[in-house]
Amino acid sequence: MKIALIGSNGQLGTDLKKTISAELLTNLDYPDFDLTQKEIIYEQLLKIKPDLVINTAAYNLVDRAEQFPDEALAVNHQGVKNLVDVCLELDCLLVHYSTDYVFGGGVDRQTPYIEDDLPAPLNQYGQSKLLGEREVTTRLKKYFVIRTSGLFGTAGSKGKGGNFIESIIKKTQSGESLKVVDDQILTPTYTLDLAKNIWKLIQTNNYGLYHITSEGQCSWYEFACEIINCLNLKADLQAIKSDELDLSAKRPAYSVLENNRLKKLGLNLMRNWQVTIPDYLKEKGYLE
Repeated sequence: MKIALIGSNGQLGTDLKKTISAELLTNLDYPDFDLTQKEIIYEQLLKIKPDLVINTAAYNLVDRAEQFPDEALAVNHQGVKNLVDVCLELDCLLVHYSTDYVFGGGVDRQTPYIEDDLPAPLNQYGQSKLLGEREVTTRLKKYFVIRTSGLFGTAGSKGKGGNFIESIIKKTQSGESLKVVDDQILTPTYTLDLAKNIWKLIQTNNYGLYHITSEGQCSWYEFACEIINCLNLKADLQAIKSDELDLSAKRPAYSVLENNRLKKLGLNLMRNWQVTIPDYLKEKGYLE
């Protein structure tokens, strides 16, 4: 099997490289591989002739997308359309990643979303990711679309300069006071666990749309508390409401995903989010 891994140096891409044999992989990264440049991606993928393309690349600047929606659409919609065009021509399997932010429009939602629930994004980023999803699901027969949530991995998010855990640690160690929202409920997801479960899934022919996150749920505030407790840090941590932040994009109050289809297939390997944090902290050298 030949696998083209797009975004191999990113947070999830890095952990996929730990999970999948290097002999199978050709790593593709921005700016040399740019989803918005169809001729370039066609030329590079034609050289590789992959059996499988894994696309972890995305525009994920949620607030900037409100001000510059065309930037998000260029990557998350048109870029995915370009990739689907090439995969159709090469007749290869595509694995594409989406987000819990395709949901959020449900009033007073308190139960996890399953794959059959109707998306209702609240912001431009979520809308752009939903449009990208639909390019894959309506035009390809062989695909895996993976919705996930609250990613954290040792490589950090290149576009955001790290991840939530690193931000909490950095601010706490520098003595900054922390204000974290307690009215947005999600599931933090360790990218190494995610990569392992994805690799198991894509070796089957059970194509389709999947939710894959860690188990359980929490607020961002509860997530911060768990990080601080694991490291026995002293922190000035305060819970606040989302409307106290001056953010351009509205976030879902509840965006927890249920790994419904994985469980029906007996393929759900995902652990509770709390038990994955010490593993991450050990991998980064914060804990022995």
